[in-house]
Amino acid sequence: LHARYVLNLLHETRKHLKQLPNISHVSTCYSEEVTVCGDLHGQLDDLFLIFYKNGLPSPSKSYVFNGDFVDRGKQSLEILVILFTFLLIYPKEVHLNRGNHEDHMVNLRYGFRAGLSTVHGKKILRMFQNVF
Repeated sequence: LHARYVLNLLHETRKHLKQLPNISHVSTCYSEEVTVCGDLHGQLDDLFLIFYKNGLPSPSKSYVFNGDFVDRGKQSLEILVILFTFLLIYPKEVHLNRGNHEDHMVNLRYGFRAGLSTVHGKKILRMFQNVF
């Protein structure tokens, strides 16, 4: 994606997240499933495997992602773009909890910052920090 589209996605995600409470209550009944995922750490293949086995987020398929989306793996940016897109499309079915790797200082140490080495990387990184 062009940097402009990534920045637009981040802006819309930030706008959406600012409207949400600090704590989300997710409930289900016996007829519905909630898939809980954690610690993707930039491993896009893991996210694809989860979606392959459980289905994509939809009105009938809820997900809770328990943070640590970035760092360590090489595809943190791609994971965030996918998760933020699903969050905006299905705001009642996709829930993102912030992990300790969604922190600027941790990003400096474990590689997310280094992965944004594009021309617009600094601007995108600042916006990610704002969204986190």
